[in-house]
Amino acid sequence: MTYPDVQLEVEEGSAPVDLVAQGFDAAIGPRREVPADMIAVRVMGPVKVAIVGAPTYFALRSPPRTPEDLQRHSCIRVRPRLLKWQLDADGKSRRIAVNGPVIVNTVDLAVRAAVDGLGLAYAADTVVDPFLRSGQLIRVLEKWSPSIDGPVLYYAGRRQVPAALRALIDMIRAPGSAGGGRSAARDSRSS
Repeated sequence: MTYPDVQLEVEEGSAPVDLVAQGFDAAIGPRREVPADMIAVRVMGPVKVAIVGAPTYFALRSPPRTPEDLQRHSCIRVRPRLLKWQLDADGKSRRIAVNGPVIVNTVDLAVRAAVDGLGLAYAADTVVDPFLRSGQLIRVLEKWSPSIDGPVLYYAGRRQVPAALRALIDMIRAPGSAGGGRSAARDSRSS
C-alpha cells in the first residue's frame, strides 16, 4: 500500500454532500452537483450512456425505435432528481421526459430493476456492460446514446488541503490515470 497511514472513509449515496457540515475532505459526483465555492478535479473523461432492458421486458413490448417511443415504455427513474433522459444523434440533442412505475435512488438499483424485467434503465456503459455481455440486458437506441461528463472530485478551496487528499488529487492527475493527462491536470472552479 502506497499510503499505509491514510484512513479512507467511503459513503455511497445519491444526494449531494455538504462537505463542511458532514466533515468530509472531498466528494466525488457529477459536476452539476458541485457547489460554486468548491474546487473540482476531473476523475475520468466522458462516459457513454446506454438505454437497456431485459429480454423478458422486450418479450412483451417492441423495443423503442425513436426517442419519443420511450414515452410509451416503463422507464426506471432515479431520485433525487427525476431527470429527463438526454439523447444525442447526428448533431441533434433531445431531452425526453420518461415515466414508469419504478423509482429508485441509485443507478445500480435501476440497472438491477431492468435486469429483473421491470422496465428500461438509463446508465453508463461501464455499469451495464457486464449485463450486456451476459445477455441479461439488451441495448436500445444505441444511435442516440450520448456521452456525458464523467465524475469529478471536489473539495473546499478556502482551507488548507490535507496531505492525504493532496496525494489522492496528485494520483488522479497522474498521466495514465483515468482523470490524468494535460486537460485534467488543472483544478477548475465549478460554475
